Amino acid sequence: MPQHSALALAGRASAQTQALPPLLVEAQRIAATVILGEHGRKRSGPGEAFWQYRPYSAGDSTQRIDWHKSARSDRVFIRENEWEAANTLWLWCSPAISMTFRSHLAAVSKLERARLLALAAGALALRGQEQVGGLGAPFQPDHARSQLVKLAGWLLAGDGPGLPVPQRLRRFSHAMLFGDFLDPVSDIAHALAPIAEAGVKGHVIQVMDPAEETLPYQGRTEFQDMAGPLRFLSARAETLRGAYGERLSAHRAELSALCRRLGWSFLIHRTDQAPVPALLALHALISGEAAR
Repeated sequence: MPQHSALALAGRASAQTQALPPLLVEAQRIAATVILGEHGRKRSGPGEAFWQYRPYSAGDSTQRIDWHKSARSDRVFIRENEWEAANTLWLWCSPAISMTFRSHLAAVSKLERARLLALAAGALALRGQEQVGGLGAPFQPDHARSQLVKLAGWLLAGDGPGLPVPQRLRRFSHAMLFGDFLDPVSDIAHALAPIAEAGVKGHVIQVMDPAEETLPYQGRTEFQDMAGPLRFLSARAETLRGAYGERLSAHRAELSALCRRLGWSFLIHRTDQAPVPALLALHALISGEAAR
């Protein structure tokens, strides 16, 4: 590896390491303001039936160890029930370059807010003893407190494509997907449909900058595509506002309709808004599904 590339990589790694503690602290602070109910655990019947064995991990109660199974192996095993397999929260945050946008109307970028929301949602789930995993992450879902550090590191690394890649997920689990979802709706449908078909209940959270909502620019303004060389110069940017608003509304209507067809929820969050209401809304959605 060339020396300049190695130095650049080391610099990025150092920056991510420095960002990790503040992100964790902020996510935990927000999670502490939202009480996560034990959704899915008050249901009797099939949910109490045996599901599978899994290796013991730090944080598991010794009362849940299956000593007969463990005695026949050199490992210690936990006995999982169906509700434990179902109550897995999968998180995904778009690493697309468009997520790095931040206008003068917001204090944080879309990517910063999406990471915070995703990690806070994970912290809430872990507090409720749910298993949490990252969609596309190189590690398995877990309910140990150390999982939050893994999730934070993975989210900060920002690896992966701009839309989630389908993978084998546990049926009846939940997925929270955070991004701006400005891609063509046909591409989004291609990415989300296999996840929904696997029996996963999804929640799409569109994170937007207030300037993307209102197009507040006046006079001579140059717009540039963040992902390419495309540029557009407008002599009077304010004249674009009406057509732009109609185009955004149409795209959002298609996206909302797609989520309805999949049986998923669709939420919009602006980066000039506090993150807690968004988490409360997601909590209400998940709790409502589990109570049915």
